[in-house]
Amino acid sequence: MSPAEGAAVTNAEEARARGEQRMGPVTRRRGMVQPTTTDQRLLDSPQGPTEWVHQDPWRVMRIQSEFVEGFGTLAELPPAISVFGSARIPVGSEDYEHGVRVGRALAEAGFAVITGGGPGAMEAANKGACEAGGVSVGLGIELPFEQGLNEYVDIGVNFRYFFVRKTMFVKYARGFVVLPGGLGTLDELFEALTLVQTRKVTRFPIVLFGTSYWKGLVDWVESTLIGSGRAAEKDLELFHLTDDVDEAVALVSKETGQN
Repeated sequence: MSPAEGAAVTNAEEARARGEQRMGPVTRRRGMVQPTTTDQRLLDSPQGPTEWVHQDPWRVMRIQSEFVEGFGTLAELPPAISVFGSARIPVGSEDYEHGVRVGRALAEAGFAVITGGGPGAMEAANKGACEAGGVSVGLGIELPFEQGLNEYVDIGVNFRYFFVRKTMFVKYARGFVVLPGGLGTLDELFEALTLVQTRKVTRFPIVLFGTSYWKGLVDWVESTLIGSGRAAEKDLELFHLTDDVDEAVALVSKETGQN
């Protein structure tokens, strides 16, 4: 187990020990902690053939309230860029420092910085934006072992539902900078690529930061996806790959008309 993975396990164990659970705007502690998340209960198969009739329609009201809360909180943000990356990046590591520099440079270019609000790369980008005097936003999510929003978030919104949160990442951002990350980062990356490819969003630059980390994935897209005809050659133009912070900011600035 790597040190980062060990830290993640420790964080989960500490969360269990604290007996604290954040569910959207609700915090539960001790005996009030629930064993499942809101998303899990929504997506699990119903127990009876008609049980959903009595439950799912009411869930729509809660989902609607999350959209309203997110829209109301974020509607007046300045032009923003969503920054994604692993929660397992240790403080002080090279990847963490890259995240700080990216957040700082985006803020200095006039962008608000939106992250998932957690530790690791998210904290790094929020820290850079905060220290540069920019607007630092964190969009948290209810998880079995909630870590809470990092200390560098100026505006924080906690969501129960992943799909509501993901809408906010795209709706209120003019582009993505994607730092090295895991499955959650890949999820956001490929959703953004799909939205651009299908023209559901326009003028939406996607920058992959960290050539050595992303090169294997890019090679697979080119050799396997495109090579087998399951994607088009022009799809390689949907994203940019760089190791340079200034270039990353220049790319999102140029394509969003921020220059």
